Amino acid sequence: MSVEARITELESRLAFQDDTIQALSDEIVAQQRLLERVQLQLEALAKRQEELGGQFGDDEDEAPPPHY
Repeated sequence: MSVEARITELESRLAFQDDTIQALSDEIVAQQRLLERVQLQLEALAKRQEELGGQFGDDEDEAPPPHY
């Protein structure tokens, strides 16, 4: 294999690797955005559950059902 052919092969591999790295980087950015959105939703649900929990009171004060 000539030096020129080896350089061409290496340049081709480098271009492919650059493309792959960019695609992976884009995917990581998309995943991070999704994760941030899910975290915000989870925080909102936790806050809502806390608010609703206060409305219904504690179930621990009630006696167990008769079949226990």
